[in-house]
Amino acid sequence: MAIKQNSKSRPAPEALDGDTELRILDAAHTVFLRRGTAGARMQEIAEEAGVNQALLHYYFRSKGRLAEAVFRRAATNLLPPVIAILASDAPLEQKVEHVVHHELDQLLRTPYLPGYIISELTHFPDRVEQLLAGITGLRPEAVAPPVLGVLRRQIDEAVKAGRIRRIAPEQFMVNLLSLCIFPFAARPMIATLFSMDDDGFARFIQQRRRELPTFFLEALRP
Repeated sequence: MAIKQNSKSRPAPEALDGDTELRILDAAHTVFLRRGTAGARMQEIAEEAGVNQALLHYYFRSKGRLAEAVFRRAATNLLPPVIAILASDAPLEQKVEHVVHHELDQLLRTPYLPGYIISELTHFPDRVEQLLAGITGLRPEAVAPPVLGVLRRQIDEAVKAGRIRRIAPEQFMVNLLSLCIFPFAARPMIATLFSMDDDGFARFIQQRRRELPTFFLEALRP
């Protein structure tokens, strides 16, 4: 993703290596999660990455471009696997378990990611379209219909079989993802309310990982 510049503005060759761009992205991820895009400074990102600030501009040109790259990488870890699971032909009950396990496992590794993504989407709503287009090659309006179509068919079959009560596929999807994401988005409040340190919060999430699929499905029983 390096941006070509003239030889006068290029960093010294010895400063460039295959890991530099990744180090910058990792550092920017850390700083953006800590500060948010608005509060992050390029100098802090450079210090976090152990490089000079010129290298940040060499690879990403501006904080805005770097923020887009970080956001895309962060959200990519969450969204495509969920879309793939929900659009698959796996049984509905299995989908619930797989989505819960993927979301909680991923978010436990990056617990402040939901708050960052929500903040970014609030301030930069156009990133939704950019993100979906970059990940899938499709416009947002082309992503949802196949997923909702599969869910609608499976929900109809489950209702006819008497396994669940009727629910709109949009509500099914949003309810499931919300139950996974909320504890991380509200982590400071939950940790304070229940006096949890990092290990305590991790245990809380592991318990939720075991219990949430059954809780969600039982709530849909007729």
